[in-house]
Amino acid sequence: MQSTARSLLRSRNGHDHSKVTFVELFFDLVFVFAVTQLSHSLIEHFSPLGAVQTLLLMLAVWWVWIFTSWVTNWLDPEKLPVRLLLLIVMLAGLLMSAAIPEAFESAGLLFGGAYAAIQVGRTLFVLWALADDDKGLTRNFQRILVWLAVPAVFWVLGGLADGGERLAWWSLALGLEYVSPSLGFWVPGLGRSRPGDWNVEGHHLSERCALFVIIALGESILVTGATFSALAWTFSTVAAFVVSFVGSLAMWWLYFDTSADAGSRTISTSAEPGRLARLAYTYIHLFIIAGIIVAAVADEFVLAHPAGRPEPKVAITVLGGAALYLLGNTLFKWAIADRLPISPLIAIAALALLIPISSALSPLVLSTAATLVLVATAAWEARVGRWCPGPTLGDL
Repeated sequence: MQSTARSLLRSRNGHDHSKVTFVELFFDLVFVFAVTQLSHSLIEHFSPLGAVQTLLLMLAVWWVWIFTSWVTNWLDPEKLPVRLLLLIVMLAGLLMSAAIPEAFESAGLLFGGAYAAIQVGRTLFVLWALADDDKGLTRNFQRILVWLAVPAVFWVLGGLADGGERLAWWSLALGLEYVSPSLGFWVPGLGRSRPGDWNVEGHHLSERCALFVIIALGESILVTGATFSALAWTFSTVAAFVVSFVGSLAMWWLYFDTSADAGSRTISTSAEPGRLARLAYTYIHLFIIAGIIVAAVADEFVLAHPAGRPEPKVAITVLGGAALYLLGNTLFKWAIADRLPISPLIAIAALALLIPISSALSPLVLSTAATLVLVATAAWEARVGRWCPGPTLGDL
């Protein structure tokens, strides 16, 4: 009788790439909703505390998605049990996403409980699916289960707590989860995972992360279009709409013209794809996604009031969103090419030079200036080649 693991693991034939399946794309639809909820939450609670809360929720949403993408890198979503797992996680993810606006108020237990159930339940499923036929993966997921089960208690306790206590419990839980991969999921008696133990199919994981970038950019365009459609079509609002679209286009160009394919080739041929998957795709992509979300919030602010003196939140989101995105792209290229690109760093410096004069510029002019920085960076990298000259890791 064929074992459960042999029937549920993806087949890997030589240099063939594992494709992203339709059910994975369907699964991603929940996270279109989640990213929209995150940007709206930041808009409605734009304050230092609101920013911290939204950041924590974004980290949780990303962690659910990226862990699931790692799982479907090994398990075949075309097989019925794995497909059912994705659909169940999809339902729980929808509940979690619906709770985002009230996660630190009345819906804390729903968010924390759904999150904990996804993380622990999915890991238990993987252990059942492996059925001891892949002893290395089984041992790794045993370690992961320990590292997710303890924070799961904190997620539930946080959901039952109020105010600052909830933030403290959830910060502790998320901190433990985020540090665990860098510690190799070390557990007494079970040992430590090493990057070489994670035999990921690099092309699949890089394509999954590229699709999440598309999700975030699509949400940005969705927010911009919905806001613009409700406004009077004046010169200022039309100009702000065009600038917003061009900014999204520049972000797309920077990632997909100069980064995505190179990253896919590098991880697919790497001797340690697990190390690159952990650093470049699991951690560094957070900066890219965060930059897009903050930029979407900036577009909303600029469209609402394109003229006049900008509020501090406009400058923070316009310049901060572009800088975060550029930083993420810089770190990503550094991780996959062992070379630090210079042009994005110059662009970040240019954005910093706008800070002292930002209060004297209208929101539309400030947004236009930040967008021109992104466009100039994309144009320069396209002109000089996919990789700009810069120091290697060993030079720094």
